[in-house]
Parts: sequence; C-alpha cells; structure tokens
Amino acid sequence: MDEALLRSLIPGVLGVLVRRGAGFAAAEDAVQDALVEALRVWPADRPRDAKGWLVTVAWRRFLDATRADTARRRREDLVDEEPAPGPASALDDTLRLYFLCAHPSLTPSSAVALTLRAVGGLTTRQIAQAYLVPEATMAQRISRAKRTVSDVRFDRAGDVATVLRVLYLVFNEGYSGDVDLAAEAIRLTRQLAASIDHPEVSGLLALMLLHHARRAARTAPDGALVPLAEQDRGRWDTGAIAEGIGILQAALARDRLGEFQAQAAIAALHADALTAEETDWVQIVEWYDELTRLTDSPVVRLNRAVAVGEADGPRAGLAALAALDAALPRHTAVAAYLHERDGDLVAAARLYTDAAHKASNLAERDHLTRRAARLNARLRAAT
Repeated sequence: MDEALLRSLIPGVLGVLVRRGAGFAAAEDAVQDALVEALRVWPADRPRDAKGWLVTVAWRRFLDATRADTARRRREDLVDEEPAPGPASALDDTLRLYFLCAHPSLTPSSAVALTLRAVGGLTTRQIAQAYLVPEATMAQRISRAKRTVSDVRFDRAGDVATVLRVLYLVFNEGYSGDVDLAAEAIRLTRQLAASIDHPEVSGLLALMLLHHARRAARTAPDGALVPLAEQDRGRWDTGAIAEGIGILQAALARDRLGEFQAQAAIAALHADALTAEETDWVQIVEWYDELTRLTDSPVVRLNRAVAVGEADGPRAGLAALAALDAALPRHTAVAAYLHERDGDLVAAARLYTDAAHKASNLAERDHLTRRAARLNARLRAAT
C-alpha cells in the first residue's frame, strides 16, 4: 500500500466533501473511514482512479452517517441525490481546505494541528508525538478545532498570509517523534504552491528550502548546536539551495515583495557565501531594512542589529541593539555576542550566562553555557 499516495489524496477528498456541504468534522470522519476501507481493499483490487474511489466511498459513508443521525435531519436535502462518482478538481478543494484550517477563529496551535491532520494526513498520535503531548490532549485540541470551523462557509477569498504563517509555524517545529515537521511543512507548501499563484507562497517555499539545506550542519555529533559561522558548508544541501534560489528569483521578478521573500533573500545571501567571511553583510542589512519596513517586527530589528554588527562593527551593532526592548527573546544572547566581538570578554561571559538562564530549550541553553565557560576559561588563563 502506498501510504504517501493516500496522504497526498486526503486534502482533495476532504475538500470535495466540504464543498458538497458536509460539515468539517463529519467529512473528516467519513474520509478516515474511506482510508480504512482502502487499506482493506486496495492491496487486492487497486482502483484506476484512486481519488475518485476515495471520494465515492467517503461520500457514501457521510450519507450513511447523516441518514442514521436523527439530530441532523436538517441536512436531508444533502442526501436526496448522490453525486455521480468520478474525479474532481484537486486544486480548488485543497486550497479551500488550507483556508479552513487557518481560520482566524482558531488559535495558532489549533490551526497547526488541524492543518497537519486534514491537509497533511497525519494521525492524531503522530501529531501528539511531534508536539510531545499526550494523544488524548491532541485529540481534544483537534476535535475543538473541527467543531469551531464546522459551519464556516467560504463566501469570500481566504487570507493567504494566515495560511503561510500556519505553515511557517509547522516548519519551525522541526523534528520530534516519528514525524519530521520541517520536511512535512515543505511538502505542504509545495502543495499550496501548486494550488495558488502567489509570490509570497513561492517566497515561503524558497525560505524553507534554504533553511532546510543547512540542517545537516546545524548540530555536532554530540547534539550540540553549531552556529552558522562555524558550520561545515560542505554538508549543506546544494540541490535544495539551488532550487530555493531559483524559486526566489522568479518570485522577486514579479515585483510584489513580501516578508517571506525578504527573509528568503537573506537566507540566500548566507547560502551563497563560500565561507562565513565572504558573507555580504552590507546587502543583508539592506534586506533587513526592507523586512523592517514590511513588518516593523522587534524580532526583525534584533536580527538586524546582529547584521549591523557584522557589517559596520560590533559597536554599531550594540548601538542598534540599545534601541530595542531588553526583554525581547535572545536580546541578552545577541548582546553577549556583540560584546565578545568588541573584545569585552568579562561582559560577554556574564551576558552568556544570563542568556543561558533565559533560554527556551535545552540545546540553546547548553550552547550559551559553553560559550560562557569558554570565555571564563580564557579570562582565568589571562590572569
């Protein structure tokens, strides 16, 4: 049984049922029933039109459930006639499903979980493992999300920016459990790019590919984080870099700049440098200026301070950092790095220690602790 094929068909089949008038929760249950039936029947009798077969079986499961549920008699008009089986357009239905899962009434965590379930085709167990929560907790989250969007009607265009933000959240979850969410986010974004012609969709896909290309070099054999400047660039995926840059160039040529395109341009400049010393920091600062204009995000301004410190010297970076709220995540770590670059090892060691206490995950905490220990060892040796 081709599990990848089944997963790729789920959003299209679910979208057909929702478009025909099925509530989201009921449609999702019917699709799951059809998948179980496919696992039973297909090994011995594989249909020529896999999607059409799933649509037909899922719709019949939905009709059976609707007829049997007296509380849903208000939907009897749906069961008067069964649409003829056959293939349906995948693109419009899949796109509709993306917008449904990214509905503004959902919290970001619920939107991500629903996207992984309905569009990604992951099981509740797989999503729970990826988020390191009990399966029952994730099942409740998904059920609430399905109830929230059950009666949503699409009488106007959805918000592409919201869909992209949900996919970016999925990508940033990285890897845990038996699901590689970064790879899954790339797959889903490719699917979205096939459904909608939008430069920011291309920008996000390019950004994901360029970041993912560095994945193998981001950690040492012992699991320690390896900063960008210290990574073995020979381990970067040159194929993914070339694809990402090609997609980005095509998007930028349309002259409709958005934040994901700007972020991808910064990632491309890092990827294009053969060594850390050859990085074009001046151009990176210019792209951060564009990104600041587009988003006015404090996090973007924080990253810009690092770039300014590389392009114009650490004191210029510290001056840019001084204008930002010290409570920002990673503010202390950036200050430590810039003070180290400026030669103030005492302040840098203290700030690295402070930043380690504030770190949000164990890998980052260990990295910052090692930085502080290394500087303290240098100071002791000097005295």
